[in-house]
Amino acid sequence: MTSMRTILVVDDELKITRLVRDYLEQAGFVVASASDGKGAIAAARQLKPDLIVLDLGLPGLDELDVIRALRTNSSVPVVVVTARADEADRIVGLELGADDYLVKPFSPKELVARVRAVLRRTEAAGVGAEVIRVGNVTVDVPRREVRRGDINVDLTSTEFDLLRTMARQPGRVFTRGQLLEAIHGVAFDSYERAIDAHVKNIRRKLEPEPQRPRFLLTVHGVGYKLADA
Repeated sequence: MTSMRTILVVDDELKITRLVRDYLEQAGFVVASASDGKGAIAAARQLKPDLIVLDLGLPGLDELDVIRALRTNSSVPVVVVTARADEADRIVGLELGADDYLVKPFSPKELVARVRAVLRRTEAAGVGAEVIRVGNVTVDVPRREVRRGDINVDLTSTEFDLLRTMARQPGRVFTRGQLLEAIHGVAFDSYERAIDAHVKNIRRKLEPEPQRPRFLLTVHGVGYKLADA
């Protein structure tokens, strides 16, 4: 992995920002920072970072509005940091397009590991010249592009990785744990519900009728699969 990746850290607590900056810089990253939602959006548009670490507790513009704004024209990976223990809050963030999350208080070393893992997934998915077609959906792996027919579909980094994993074996049933292992490298039972949030997003973007999916199917009691016809 290149040592010149740029990470944008968005947190209104200066102490945390400095701590995260120190650990990320020691890991070889270039680090920029913002302290509120509007600053985050402006910095993201100007710097075009490779990944954003976003605190869910910002003053001013709501952090979920920040994610929505970022997702209107960018698939930059987002790792959410939250002090909220409520699982529903974290799931909302994932549904809006976050790629991973950590709960405060967190280990700076774990944050660095999560950042590296998300970037590694993004880079690894771009290696090779693989173009996968399932039905009328085309997954261009090296370009990280998805089309439904002739229509381009914008997916986040994690959504793309999930779709790519299932598209390589249409018809195969994947458990939530297997999908987590494919995108994170190891399965965590406590994170399995996060897969449901990402699947909901993919359906919203790919299915003509997301509430009655015909492409990304639920196998009740097991997990998910892509229709192979």
